[in-house]
Amino acid sequence: MDDAKLLSPADVETVFERLRDVMPGRTKDAKGPKEQPDPFRSCISCMLSAQSLDRNTAKASKALFALADTPQAMLELDDETVAAAIKPAGLYNMKARNIRKFCEMLIGEHGGVVPDTREGLLKMPGIGRKCADIVMSFTFDADVIAVDTHVHRVCNRIGLTHAKTADKTAEQLEERAPAWAHRDGHFWLIQFGKRICVSRSPKCDICPVSDLCLWYAAHRGDEKEQA
Repeated sequence: MDDAKLLSPADVETVFERLRDVMPGRTKDAKGPKEQPDPFRSCISCMLSAQSLDRNTAKASKALFALADTPQAMLELDDETVAAAIKPAGLYNMKARNIRKFCEMLIGEHGGVVPDTREGLLKMPGIGRKCADIVMSFTFDADVIAVDTHVHRVCNRIGLTHAKTADKTAEQLEERAPAWAHRDGHFWLIQFGKRICVSRSPKCDICPVSDLCLWYAAHRGDEKEQA
């Protein structure tokens, strides 16, 4: 990590304190990934969400789980049937193969029970760091900060992390975020990324952490030079 492109530990803590104070965080009606009711369907929906819009993932999940909603029932379907059901989510042939491999390992090595640790989830076919952490946070109520596109952008823009990939951002957040922020940090960051620190034209004028943000400091300096 390049320390010159990172906030100090004290500033990192301040950022999370301010986001905690202004963002709703984890609400009582927060559901599992893609609103699925159990670990198995949460994992499958996460797999379907890769490079897919939320509405397409929801459509694919609904169609697939109407056919089968357990690993045993899923393995009774052929790959062509699964691929057709999940087509709205894209990459459907690859995802269909991963779903089959996931179900086979789940039954063969875990008795049909989804692992409840990151290490265990990452050994499952089709499950990456982002999906594992989302399942850990939402389904197993673990204190982890899952990193999606919004969280990745926000963290690297502000200076909480300095990483090229979401997985690296997740690793750095685990090290740099205060322990008390691990439980709800995902919610604060994603809400902040959707409401204020948006991808294009971030709303710096109403941002609660603009005075700490490295991106804002750099761009404010550019504006002064141009003036």
